[in-house]
Amino acid sequence: MAKQYKPRMHSAEHILNQVMVRKFGCDRCFSAHINKKKSKCDYKFERGLTDAEAAEIEQSVNEAISSALEVTERMISLQEADERFNLTRLPEGVTEVRVVNIGDFDLCPCIGEHVDNTNEIGMFSMVSHSFEDGVLRIRYKLGEPEI
Repeated sequence: MAKQYKPRMHSAEHILNQVMVRKFGCDRCFSAHINKKKSKCDYKFERGLTDAEAAEIEQSVNEAISSALEVTERMISLQEADERFNLTRLPEGVTEVRVVNIGDFDLCPCIGEHVDNTNEIGMFSMVSHSFEDGVLRIRYKLGEPEI
């Protein structure tokens, strides 16, 4: 069986985003580059992270991953999605929106591929974090899942 890097990395991005929203009250990342070996997320932010905050983020992401949360999707009407989510990146002409649910941890409109369960993601490691011109960049990689 071929390794599924993008679904693992993309699902980890969703979890990282929710951790950032919960911890700092910021928006989800405005830019993400999901790659095989290492990925990055950019957030509009006011400062850099402390090393303690980076460790807390990493721990929170890994706690969610190890919770073996089921990942599901469903279609909802554009009207319902507009009432619940920021749809500024949605293409014109869409009448329904696919929503990805990671257990009771995260709910977000998304067109990407995902794992079926967070236990398929593997250990999240923050490789680095940097801050420049109002942008916090978090780079991360994943270990192999234990299942």
